[in-house]
Amino acid sequence: MKPYTRKASVLWLGTRQRGKGAISTPSAVLKKVPYASGSDIKRRGTSPPELIAAAHAGSFSMTLANELGAAGYRPSQIDTTATVTMEDIAVGWTLTQIHLDVIATVPKVAQCDFVDAALRAKANCPISRSLNANISMRATLTQRDATARLLPQQDWSAAAPGIFRKKGLKRNGAKN
Repeated sequence: MKPYTRKASVLWLGTRQRGKGAISTPSAVLKKVPYASGSDIKRRGTSPPELIAAAHAGSFSMTLANELGAAGYRPSQIDTTATVTMEDIAVGWTLTQIHLDVIATVPKVAQCDFVDAALRAKANCPISRSLNANISMRATLTQRDATARLLPQQDWSAAAPGIFRKKGLKRNGAKN
């Protein structure tokens, strides 16, 4: 596979403590999204720690799917939450710890094979390898029916009407 690059840009106004900005990506997934200091929870928008957590959760999930696939398994669902800890240490605010909480549904996988794949994914994940932080993980294997929850506990219909709805179905599942 060829090397590739990705870009993001930020316009920042003001100081770190009182400043604000907007982040954009060429894909337009992020387009002038409000951006502020990670400790500023009063403002709407995102922050560097939140973006790192999102990137890590996504990258880890794809890496775990790849590791399970290489071992001969097909995961039905991988739900990863990354929690980033920022600490104000002598050199300044530092990302010191990330905890990955993983719940996966993988048909016919033995618990030991799942744990092995999860540990390999943690070690091989590109985001894990790029961070200088303590990374902990809790990986849980479920045998429940894997009815995919693409975006757990979110109502995205207001943000992007029709995108996450199956054509011909109303929100309650009734036919149009």
